[in-house]
Amino acid sequence: MNIDLSGKTALVTGSTAGIGHAIAKGLAATGANVVINGRGQAKVDAAVAAVSKFAKGGKVTGVTADVSTADGCAKLVAAQPDVDILINNTGIFEPKPFFEIPDEDWQRFFDVNVMSGVRLSRAYMPAMLERNWGRIVFIASESALMIPKEMIHYGMTKTAQLSVSRGLAELTRGTAVTVNAVMPGPTMSEGVQTFVADLAKQNGQSESEAAANFIKQHRPGSLIQRFATVEEIANMVVYVSSKEAAATNGAALRAEGGLLQTIA
Repeated sequence: MNIDLSGKTALVTGSTAGIGHAIAKGLAATGANVVINGRGQAKVDAAVAAVSKFAKGGKVTGVTADVSTADGCAKLVAAQPDVDILINNTGIFEPKPFFEIPDEDWQRFFDVNVMSGVRLSRAYMPAMLERNWGRIVFIASESALMIPKEMIHYGMTKTAQLSVSRGLAELTRGTAVTVNAVMPGPTMSEGVQTFVADLAKQNGQSESEAAANFIKQHRPGSLIQRFATVEEIANMVVYVSSKEAAATNGAALRAEGGLLQTIA
């Protein structure tokens, strides 16, 4: 399959590193114009330079804005008023015992992981519907359906993303706009690499041993028995952003290594 998104503009939030960065590279390789987003100017500039190396005819630009706030979303929309493809990737996670999670953390996780996508979808989706083409993708998690006891607040936000994406898909009925969610499983992003490195130090292990033990202990249902790569997740996102994925709408697409023991 030769995915060609030439002439389309794709915005990937939180794309200076991790899964978002890999998605930006993947979209740039299809010929799309890619807009990088992050909170720090230096990181945005570095990401633009890195993603530009993968560009196949499209432009790569950047907008520095904190999309966890209403003002930050407004700043981003003002700088980039229209997009064809919106990837709501910005997200945070943090293992913390439930009884130690204060109200402020619950609100912060909801603002970053959920409201960023809500606000940007509200801003960009009307134009997609008007021109009868567009793609919105929420980067959720297997934790949306299999809530991790060590990150209940995180799991809550991922479940909310599935609800929002499915609800928005209902608004696209009869159009060529689609809204979907992608659910990665454990993925070796930069943030997870740091998490694994900390585990290794705590337990006197190598990082590869710590990664393997984490999967065995905390995600034993994984069929691939390893962390996915960011590129493996990006491949799914690039496909669902494509013209070829026109019949995929309102879906929660699994890229979680078989962790979810269901057939639907």
